[in-house]
Amino acid sequence: QLQASGGGLVQAGGSLRLSCAASGRTSSWYVMGWFRMAPGKEREFVAGINWSGGTTYYTDSVKGRFTISRDNAKNTVYLQMNSLRPEDTAVYYCAADYGVRIGTTIREYRYWGQGTLVTVSS
Repeated sequence: QLQASGGGLVQAGGSLRLSCAASGRTSSWYVMGWFRMAPGKEREFVAGINWSGGTTYYTDSVKGRFTISRDNAKNTVYLQMNSLRPEDTAVYYCAADYGVRIGTTIREYRYWGQGTLVTVSS
């Protein structure tokens, strides 16, 4: 199971850190990802990280502003979001699946958290 937290209301230019705590067979997790769904839009990939944390991947719109990381001892993945923009407003979901390659599509992740709302005011 995945439990996302850390969302909230922040002004443009501010920062938030999202957390995703995994429980259950966490030793089997390999790839973790963050997706987001803005109002009226489809869910989209934001960032992904492999098991060791040595490989990360970001969608272009968040490169240089967001950082994904993981602490396997705590079974937790983080998304540090800096320089937030109103267009970052969305429900953010964490996802996980087995494998080596960091997937960027919804169908590449079998396990999903419940989502946490991030609202960025202008």
